[in-house]
Amino acid sequence: MKLISFLLPLSMLVLSAEELKVISDNFQGDQQKGISVFTGNVKTTKGQDELNASKVTIYTDINKKPLKYVAEGDVSFYIVTELKEVYKGKSLIAVYYPNESEYHFYKKVDLIRVDDYRRVRGDKVIVNTIKGQATAESIKGEPVIMTFTLEEKKPKSPAK
Repeated sequence: MKLISFLLPLSMLVLSAEELKVISDNFQGDQQKGISVFTGNVKTTKGQDELNASKVTIYTDINKKPLKYVAEGDVSFYIVTELKEVYKGKSLIAVYYPNESEYHFYKKVDLIRVDDYRRVRGDKVIVNTIKGQATAESIKGEPVIMTFTLEEKKPKSPAK
């Protein structure tokens, strides 16, 4: 069963006047605990941002405002920061903290900044969507790999 929108506590999951939309094969929620679990082909969208995974768990506070989104299994994402930088990529786990406007990506992270094709691969990558900052680190001693696309300047012709 595909869920196109969700009712009761989940209808309160609207941030910054943008609609949060979750589509999945299955849904299980516990209003008392503030936990909503979506499984099977989960697609989460808010504004231009998109987060896809096998499972997404949304944790809310007592006022039903989201505290944390945890995406697990075949995670893919598309993010537009407040500075209009566009990121896309994949990982095994992603955690979004809406109060900090930060995405934390874990395990086999492949993050691409689309605007200038800067690519980061590592075990842990953090993107702050307000500041437009990204950090990466290796957890198991594997190197962090960053790829840049550089524009080469042509030498000036000698004046005649």
